[in-house]
Formats: sequence, structure tokens, C-alpha cells
Amino acid sequence: MAACGLDFGTSNTTLGHLAAAGPALLPLEGAHRTIPSAIFFELGQEPLIGRAATAAYVDGHAGRLMRGLKSVLGTPLMDEATPVGRQRLRLRDIIARYLSAVKARAEAACGQSLDTVVHGRPVHFVDGDPEADRRAEDTLRDIARDVGFREISFQYEPIAAALDYERQVRSEEIALIADIGGGTSDFSIVRLSPERRGRPDRAGDILANDGVRIGGTDFDRQLSLGTVMPLLGLGSPMRRGDLAVPNAYYHDLATWSAINRLYNAKTLREIDEVIRDCAKPDLVARLRAAVEGERGHALAGAVEGAKIAASEAGTTDLDLGLIEPGLAAEVSRDTLSTQTGDLARSVAARIARCLAQAELGPERIDAMFLTGGSTGLPHLRAALTAALPAARVVEGDTFGSVGLGLTIEAGRRAA
Repeated sequence: MAACGLDFGTSNTTLGHLAAAGPALLPLEGAHRTIPSAIFFELGQEPLIGRAATAAYVDGHAGRLMRGLKSVLGTPLMDEATPVGRQRLRLRDIIARYLSAVKARAEAACGQSLDTVVHGRPVHFVDGDPEADRRAEDTLRDIARDVGFREISFQYEPIAAALDYERQVRSEEIALIADIGGGTSDFSIVRLSPERRGRPDRAGDILANDGVRIGGTDFDRQLSLGTVMPLLGLGSPMRRGDLAVPNAYYHDLATWSAINRLYNAKTLREIDEVIRDCAKPDLVARLRAAVEGERGHALAGAVEGAKIAASEAGTTDLDLGLIEPGLAAEVSRDTLSTQTGDLARSVAARIARCLAQAELGPERIDAMFLTGGSTGLPHLRAALTAALPAARVVEGDTFGSVGLGLTIEAGRRAA
């Protein structure tokens, strides 16, 4: 029996254990120690997870792909059933299948039965709703028990990242930990030092905790709504009255966890009625093609890829040939900043809330430790660093710091 740290993220998942040389993330998909939080149900086959799930979907296998499932924790959607082949499964049961497969792979990799887990959690699963937040943690605890963990506890994800960062700290400092993930952005202000590292109780070193339910998938959604969905008819007029085409279809198509809601005959009939009554049926016909062909996840993946490419290269062409041959949209850093600037500012505003909670001025922060995939967005990064201009910026393991910190915590709690 052994303890582990599990970082089940909106976009990616890691699981670590205490190896002879210290905390280590286990390979979960080939040699990869990070696995996408995705599951694909193909009729008559065992579910696929991770990269294999996405590949099967992209290759055109008939089935149902699901991503971003963590984002439904704490919402009424959690206990809703969705069609999967000939059966209907609750979303909580789908998460359980995914995490069960992850656990089995980790146990095979380390040759041990993992029965004790420190589960990562955002500071807020749901903003401004303590009851929904409690419900989300309870649901995740029940799922962990269902997949075979016997001892289950939780740690805030930014605190876990702080424990990973502390391994490189050489003298006492006050650090702000920014964990910008796929579904949430979380911040902690923590007092760190080599001497404090071995203390069993670190509660007094946690000076502030805050977070907001904004992450990389929200940037994807806003980018999609601003650059892609207008090409599919979003904002275009109906023929009668001062009305626009209904926008709910577009919001669902741009949201990872809501895409599957569109895949039914009733939605196609409704879109056919919109095409009949709208002023630009050629645009809305593209929406119908995306829904009928169940290309929503491929479209969302293309938008995510364009976001990353524009962040790194400055500009990119978003190929929308999966909707219509020759269709494309140009995405630049300026586009990304324009479409998602409000999100970046909302995330960075949490730093001021943390400073107020800790009763510290920005000049008191020695280092800002950045982890999570969305810290690569230039305009978000600029907003974060502008809030703490004097702090040293330290790069963490983009996808692994939280998992490593949770593993460190698992070892401490199991001692």
C-alpha cells in the first residue's frame, strides 16, 4: 500500500508517488507523465483515455468524446445523464471511469497498490457559492472512494505548487504562487524557507488563498466566440424583426463541457428552423454541419491550438476546413488580447485580493512562481507581472508542479 498525489485537472492529469529518490510523477500514457483529461466511448469497445481518446475522435471513429469534465463539479450538471452509445451515463460516473483508468495505469507503473491519496482542488470550485464548493469536493471524494482509494484528503493546488517550488528555495522568502490551469486560476501567498520545509504543520505559513473560476478553457471559449462563431452565423440577423440568430448553440459549441448537449435530433431540427428564418442561411448552415458531423470537439481543439500558436509565434491561420473546405480565420496575439483581455484582467485582479488578505504591499513579495499551461499567454502573463513589478518571476513545471507538490504532501501526511 502507498500514498500518492493526484492532480485531476480540467485539461490534464498527473499522479505522483514517493520513489526512492523523492517525489516523482508516474508515466500514465506511454512515457508521458501528463495525460489529457479526456475520455472517448466507442460503441462496443472499452473507453479510451488521454491522447488515445482524442486521436480516435480526430480519426473519425464513431463514438463520444468528453473533455473538461472537472468544470462540471459543483454544478447541477454533475448528476445529469448523457447518451453514450446505447446507454445513458451520469457525468460523475464518466469521471470515475477516467480516474479509475488513471489509477490502474499508475499502479502498474510503480508496482504498488495506491490506497491513500492527496487530491488537488482549486481554491474555489464555484465562485461565490460555498455550498456548491462543498458539494464539489464531496463529489470528488466519493468518486475517489469509488475507484479504490481508502484514505482521501485534499490540498489547495497553489499550496501544492508552493511545496514543489520550496525545494529550490535557499533562504526565507514570501512567494505568490500563481496556478493558472484549464478551469481555474488560483493564488496563494506563502512564507517559504529551507528550515520551514520539514515542519509538520505549515498552516501559519499560508498568508492568503484566493482563486477564480477562469482558466484556459474560458480563453478558448471567448476566442472561439469572437473569431470562429461569427463565421457560423453568431450575431447574424433573422429575416423578421430586430432579432439575431439564437446564440445558445454557439455558446455550447464553444464550451468543452457543453458540446455534447448539441448532438441530438431535436437540436438539428431547431437549427433547420433557424436556417429557414434567418437572413444569412449560408452561415448558419456551417453551424448545422458542425453539429450534424459532431465536429465540436475537433473545432474546440483547433481553437485551443490557434491560441497556443498565436501566443508563441505572434499570428497563425486557424484552419476550419473540418466545417467547410477553404474556411479559415486569422488569429494573432492582438486578436487574443482583444477577445480575452477582460478575462486576463479578472484573473490578475485576484492578486490584489490576496495581498489585502495577507495585509502585505506588493513590494513585500519576493517571488512570483508561475505554473499551469495558461501562464504561457503573453497578455495574461503581462497582467500578472504588472501586479507585482518588483517580484522575481520563477517558472515552475508547467503541468507537473501541482502533482509533485501533492505527492510531497501525501508523503508528509502518511508519515
